[in-house]
Amino acid sequence: MKAFFALVILACAAAPALSGRTMDRCSLAREMSNLGVPRDQLDKWTCIAQHESDYRTWVVGPANSDGSNDYGIFQINDLYWCQADGRFSYNECGLSCNALLTDDITNSVRCAQKVLSQQGWGAWAVWHYCSGWLPSIDECF
Repeated sequence: MKAFFALVILACAAAPALSGRTMDRCSLAREMSNLGVPRDQLDKWTCIAQHESDYRTWVVGPANSDGSNDYGIFQINDLYWCQADGRFSYNECGLSCNALLTDDITNSVRCAQKVLSQQGWGAWAVWHYCSGWLPSIDECF
């Protein structure tokens, strides 16, 4: 019986680490700013993260029509940008897709910036939500 309770306590302690991190608009904007993302882009990035993952770092999207999946807070595709286990990928970001699921968003931000530089904002299917007027992120700083 003690072993059972120890296992339950261990599982409960590990649950937050396994569930990932859910950010909010301002915490994402501040972290991205600290990583050197231009401030005039932060409203767009926070909009994309809201619509792609609801600010959750740990999300793996359902299979796309080509069988690929999207990973992390910015839902970065495994066919082109990261390497998923056992699948072909162009892996343009040179990362395991699991590196996009961590609480540290550095890899996600760097890879998303690469996507932006190569494909523009339209690379995100949710861009139509984010291409017009967006609320200022000034309140976050």
